[in-house]
Amino acid sequence: MNLAYLTHPSCLNHSNGRIYGVPHPENARRLTAIQDHLIAQGFDDWLLHLTPTAATRAQLALAHDPRYLDEVWRQAPSEGGIEFAPDVVVTPQTLEAALYAAGSGITAVDWVLGASGRRAFCAIRPPGHHAGRRQAAGFCLFNNVAVAAYHALTQHGIQRLAIVDFDVHHGDGTEDIVAGDDRILFCSSFQHPFYPHTGTPPKADNCLPVPLPVGTRGTQWRTAVQTAWFRRLADFAPELILISAGFDGHREDDMSGWALQEADYAWLTEALVHQANASAHGRIVSLLEGGYAPDALARSVYAHLQALWA
Repeated sequence: MNLAYLTHPSCLNHSNGRIYGVPHPENARRLTAIQDHLIAQGFDDWLLHLTPTAATRAQLALAHDPRYLDEVWRQAPSEGGIEFAPDVVVTPQTLEAALYAAGSGITAVDWVLGASGRRAFCAIRPPGHHAGRRQAAGFCLFNNVAVAAYHALTQHGIQRLAIVDFDVHHGDGTEDIVAGDDRILFCSSFQHPFYPHTGTPPKADNCLPVPLPVGTRGTQWRTAVQTAWFRRLADFAPELILISAGFDGHREDDMSGWALQEADYAWLTEALVHQANASAHGRIVSLLEGGYAPDALARSVYAHLQALWA
């Protein structure tokens, strides 16, 4: 099988609590909805299920300041919960979940780089792309995709890799970590102006932002990312493509004002598979970021996985 699926039970245990009496939108149902839909579609049996290992402190330190990691471990509660940073709740189960979320990306990179034509998807939470080198933010404690990127660069001899982030929110934490690193091309599309109110202008030449307004639909989004990214990706010729796969730009997701559909995510995934086949021996690792309407998220991930399978 050329498509692996990675998740871990601990990712279900992290809780952001409730808001005004209803579950926080970043909750465990996001993962169960994906799994249930893949089973219902008969696709789950076609996936290679890999069990990730937890990230180590040393692996996290590839992307995060050790002093920040010290603070995470110092404040992690043994009972109850704390607001570790704005929009970041830490409970006794959070640290384990975050370690396995980051470890999923590392495990996926190790497997994908073991042979040509391999691709992987990490169904994980908490998400990661708002976590910067020295801070947590926006539901994110560790930057899963950045940790995976620097693992690939330092442990596998990769010289060039691309991170493609299509979450509706700008991956400000990822940009904070990778800006100016010429080994990494960071492509990010996001609603603008919108949380976290970053991304334009870019911090460095290796960052390719695509800010688009509220109301953006698939045709506008496709044209914009094709114009901004495809030629640069081809010239850069990444040896590995990592995806920050956020599906919260879907028209059914009320966390944004975009109107993307499953076919739009499939279209971009197919284009990235084409680039990976051209320069990276087909190798892609995709990590879940946002997506808060469970049914739309599940359908979108299914479309994404079908395109990765091709």
